[in-house]
Amino acid sequence: MEGLYNFLTSLDGVLGGSPWFPFVLLGVGLFFTIYLKFPQVRYFKHAWKVVFGKFDKGNEPGDTTHFRALTTALSGTVGTGNISGVAFALYLGGPAALFWMWATAFFGMTTKFVEVTLSHKYRVQTEDGTMAGGPMYYMDRRLNMKWLAIAFAVATVISSFGTGNLPQSNGIAQSIEATFGFDPAIVGSVLGILLALVILGGIQRIAAFTARVVPLMAVIYMIGALAVIFANLENIGPSFVAIVSDAFSGSAAAGGFLGASLAYAFNKGVNRGLFSNEAGQGSAPIAHAAAKTKEPASEGMVSLLEPFIDTIMICTITGLVILSSGVWKEKHENNFDRSDMYFVQGTYDDQSAEDVGKLYNFLNEIKDHDIQPYSGDIRIVNGTAVSDGFTLINARSVAEDVKYSVSGEDPFTGTLKIVDGKPVKDNLEVSGKSLVHSAALTTIAFTRGYFGHWGQYIVSVGLMLFAFSTAIAWSYYGDRAMTYLAGPRSVMPYRVIYVAGFIWAAFSDTTLVWALSAVAIVIMTLPNLFGILMLSKEMKQTVNDYWAKFHSK
Repeated sequence: MEGLYNFLTSLDGVLGGSPWFPFVLLGVGLFFTIYLKFPQVRYFKHAWKVVFGKFDKGNEPGDTTHFRALTTALSGTVGTGNISGVAFALYLGGPAALFWMWATAFFGMTTKFVEVTLSHKYRVQTEDGTMAGGPMYYMDRRLNMKWLAIAFAVATVISSFGTGNLPQSNGIAQSIEATFGFDPAIVGSVLGILLALVILGGIQRIAAFTARVVPLMAVIYMIGALAVIFANLENIGPSFVAIVSDAFSGSAAAGGFLGASLAYAFNKGVNRGLFSNEAGQGSAPIAHAAAKTKEPASEGMVSLLEPFIDTIMICTITGLVILSSGVWKEKHENNFDRSDMYFVQGTYDDQSAEDVGKLYNFLNEIKDHDIQPYSGDIRIVNGTAVSDGFTLINARSVAEDVKYSVSGEDPFTGTLKIVDGKPVKDNLEVSGKSLVHSAALTTIAFTRGYFGHWGQYIVSVGLMLFAFSTAIAWSYYGDRAMTYLAGPRSVMPYRVIYVAGFIWAAFSDTTLVWALSAVAIVIMTLPNLFGILMLSKEMKQTVNDYWAKFHSK
């Protein structure tokens, strides 16, 4: 398993984590934005009218309304990325990361407009009477690249488990256990039954569920977020200034915050933007293909609202909560994850400008530093290190008030062996004060508002609703991919396995799944971007025809 994980991580580094991937993603969006004359601006008002049914006609082909198609797609994008993903991006790149998430969303509005329009245009009606669409259909029916369509569909099935199912279930279970103390197995079983009740009803029940849950969860989350923002209103202006200025300043190292370089902030901001709104990935077009309309471009216009709602609205709100509250550069008491810990030789203080420069270069793999990983023995008495000559770095900060224990209970006394910066004792648990990231950072930020301690429960409930709705949407993406690959009869077995996987993941380690999914997402995205570029002229003609028809009425 470890060998496979290392392989997948390396492969992801070559693909999604590579320097060129963000440029490809933004480049396609920029091209279509210019080529189609800024459709995200020109059609923005019209899109809202389409969503709320102003131009609907009776008995048009499809399975659901524009609004329900939008909420189904949003339920797949508004998820853990809006809570933990934004926090992780800010933790790595500081305020600058949010700027690049905005850029990804702005150009992503056009990318999504294009992919949804083309996918809707080449959708098909299956044997069971339901609609099936997505990039695999235009790849097959229009580009005559069946091999590419099959690769995309297989990657979609893998991503349905790796993005929409297993990590979501695990995240819900861990969050509820930490907040309310419920056993993960029980949480997984209960939510697994609810998941089955929804997805076994097909797109009609899925769309009806998301149409109610998505607006509700957005309202709950917004109320909690605004309670923090208004409590820290004096910091909102400086936060916006930092978001824009830091995007072009070149680094993010100040005080105890040892962020990433400008290039890294750009890379993580763009990748987090993709993870959040999925523009260019090709997943949302599968949901939009079910919309009742004869005009593919009208559904494309509905879809351009997704990155705006998901990233420019919700992710920005999360970012402002974290930045205005100041928690992103504060150290907090927490249990250290082994992947975040690193022992280095020498004694360093991240309040010293000289040490900050060295640590910053070390963490960002810049050659101008003399920091080396620590190897040797550390003497620990009653949970406290009595040896010196080393510094423990956790979550890109110098750890303070560090305590060592065995299995999280008994204080450790003895000799701790460190090899190449990592402890070799398996049952060792380390805690103390350091920076935090992901959902833990957002949770702390939500306690800095008018709700105080109760704010953390809004994050827990929001995380549960967001993650659960993501699992529902991705089940539909996966079953449409299975319909393409093996026909409608394959859908029910897929749904059964999907529910079983959701229950299992609540109490299991999904690290390998995340690694596999990261690769699958790129395998979905690159063929989709290639396909829509190949059909750019057809896309322009389709939009022009629709707009001319609309104005002639």
